[in-house]
Amino acid sequence: MSGDTPRPAGDGLYQAFWRWHFHAGLLVLPFLMLLALTGGVYLFHQEIDSALRRDLETVAARPIATAPSDWAVAAESVASGRLVQVIPPAAPGQSARMVMEDGVRTTVYVDPADGSVLGLVRDGGFTEWIRRLHSLEHFGSVANLLVEVVAGWAIVLVATGVFLWRPRGRKGGVVTVRGQPRQRLFWRDLHAVTGLFAGAVIVFLAVTGMPWSAVWGDKVREMTNAAGLGRPKPPAAATSWTAGDAGKGLPWALQDGQMAAAGGGLSLDQAVARVQASDLGRPFVLSIPREPGKTWAASHMPGKVEGTRTLYLSPADGRILADIGYDRFGPAAKAIEWGIAVHQGEQYGWINRYLMLAGCVAVWLLGISAVVMWWKRRPKGRLAAPRRPANARAYLGLVAVVAPLALLYPLVGVSLVLALALDLVLRRFIPAFRTA
Repeated sequence: MSGDTPRPAGDGLYQAFWRWHFHAGLLVLPFLMLLALTGGVYLFHQEIDSALRRDLETVAARPIATAPSDWAVAAESVASGRLVQVIPPAAPGQSARMVMEDGVRTTVYVDPADGSVLGLVRDGGFTEWIRRLHSLEHFGSVANLLVEVVAGWAIVLVATGVFLWRPRGRKGGVVTVRGQPRQRLFWRDLHAVTGLFAGAVIVFLAVTGMPWSAVWGDKVREMTNAAGLGRPKPPAAATSWTAGDAGKGLPWALQDGQMAAAGGGLSLDQAVARVQASDLGRPFVLSIPREPGKTWAASHMPGKVEGTRTLYLSPADGRILADIGYDRFGPAAKAIEWGIAVHQGEQYGWINRYLMLAGCVAVWLLGISAVVMWWKRRPKGRLAAPRRPANARAYLGLVAVVAPLALLYPLVGVSLVLALALDLVLRRFIPAFRTA
């Protein structure tokens, strides 16, 4: 890949795309493979949680003889902090979940038949740890910014890869894989064909993952809401709601929504009874306001996004102040919520889940095949990056691909400028890089 095979002078555009495809892969593939691995695992978080917490989530199907306030007392006896969410059992034989917050979240499982504590899980458990690793939250808020950068450059990788895949008169290695695993040809074809068939899924995962990014996601939510394209405006404004533990809480479009109401006095038992008497689906998450006199929120978030619904209750008497379903979302919020549901493999059942899993597996195939193919061709002791095209105008076609992404995703644009500056500095001031 060092350019040892001469190409026609008019093929500078190919060389420009090849060089940037190589460098983009070098920079983001390790992170992209981590996101694919953790995302693939998280697609099955419900099954994993059920297997790990079977003794906590399942109880004998007996009549419920205790009230939600009894569950709260039981939770407070084993966990410190403030009760922030209640998830009543959705069916007989299920436990109640009480979420306590004291710096970190602790979910306490209570048998609703007698109010006994079954156990607790700190900080969301294994799948929540996987989710935070997927968003790089474990490494701090700055590392979380990399998610947007990696997702943006994943789109660049696919776009440049499709350009490089073009047959250009070649009959083999277009949609089939030639050769044997010991040959570089096999790995080249495997890389190209995998990218061709999985490229659309990878781009979809990258785009629909952007709502969770620290810059783009928050700004888009603010802008769409302000333009009337996001969530509907609630009756009043005063206090913030945030998403619940392990993704349970309010829909993306309603996070950071503001709600308030005068008065107070609604008890936990009354709030749960009011929601259970409504036609809100099961299971639902009841979010408790942080301050007296603020509204309560109950959300039902099924697999299909069309069933998403949130009720806001008056703190005075439990009246329903707002009933916000998917049909009341603006077009931008609808599109983003739909994308999130498909991204998580929930919208269209098992086909949806395994298609997203195929995209995650494809990322690993692309990463492994890229490394093997480079290793088999690299000159000994050299990075063996593709050479810069002799004619700088060849980069104009590449700019047409990268510039829109840089404008749409600001962190991608910043990373592009930094990459160009680093390339210029290294070649100008370090002789080894200049000769390479």
